[in-house]
Amino acid sequence: MSHPALASGHVAVVTGAAQGIGLAIVRALAARGLTVAMIDANARQMSDAVATLPGVSLLPVVVDVADEGAMMDAAQRIRRDLGPVHVLVNNAGVTTRGGPWGGVDAWRRNMGINLFGVLQGQAAFLPDMIEAGLPGLVVNLGSKEGITTPPGNAAYSVAKAGVKVLTEQTAHELRQICGDRITAHLLVPGYTFTPMNFPGMSDETAKPPAPWTADQVAAAMIDAVESGRFYILCPDNEVTPELDAKRIAWAAGDMIEGRPALSRWHPDFAAHFTESASAYNQKQSYCDPAQNREGRK
Repeated sequence: MSHPALASGHVAVVTGAAQGIGLAIVRALAARGLTVAMIDANARQMSDAVATLPGVSLLPVVVDVADEGAMMDAAQRIRRDLGPVHVLVNNAGVTTRGGPWGGVDAWRRNMGINLFGVLQGQAAFLPDMIEAGLPGLVVNLGSKEGITTPPGNAAYSVAKAGVKVLTEQTAHELRQICGDRITAHLLVPGYTFTPMNFPGMSDETAKPPAPWTADQVAAAMIDAVESGRFYILCPDNEVTPELDAKRIAWAAGDMIEGRPALSRWHPDFAAHFTESASAYNQKQSYCDPAQNREGRK
């Protein structure tokens, strides 16, 4: 069943659209006949991305999603030039590292883009989407690191945990206001072959076997939205859906069973988790179920 917002001739907005998953989503939406407003802060990457999409109906807009005023101006321009927006994909993200104390500037940048960038995207576009009375779709990019919150980059995990809660609240409020006319969804990629995970990658960089491609994530997003799923948890080539479920359930079990915080990485519990999870991952022999990487964009 096709989502009514994903119709040819409709208008989509994608942030972080110049590379990685964002660009793959642009391609997927354009293939369905949508006109896409591409938002990205990097003018050079935007120009390069547009050059790969000849014949596609696009509006490139160079703006930083962390800049509230610029985002509001961008929304006005998009509505003026393209008409009402039907699809909003808040994809822009960074991985500036910040620990549980210190690194406050990195935290501000991380939260400004990864969390407040999503909030500002919704603030810029959702009120008009609601008022227009048209079918609509919102997809926000989360992360498994915002669900299982592994150690190593507290700032990123906190921001993505915030995106999860924000999107859940958004879905609920939209349901109260306009039923199923506008739906919201949380896209949670697995390990993906993108510049975020492979800095400096180029067209000549060989993809290792473990990650999915960005196009696989975009296709999974479309399929899940059309089937009505809110939580869109993507596997990859080293982690099965069953192992993802085991990790999520274990994280919740820390509270329910009174275990230490992040017990998967605690010396008294790590081996127990690895043993209990070993049966849930049969895809690749090189996968260590207790490894720290949960999968970013």
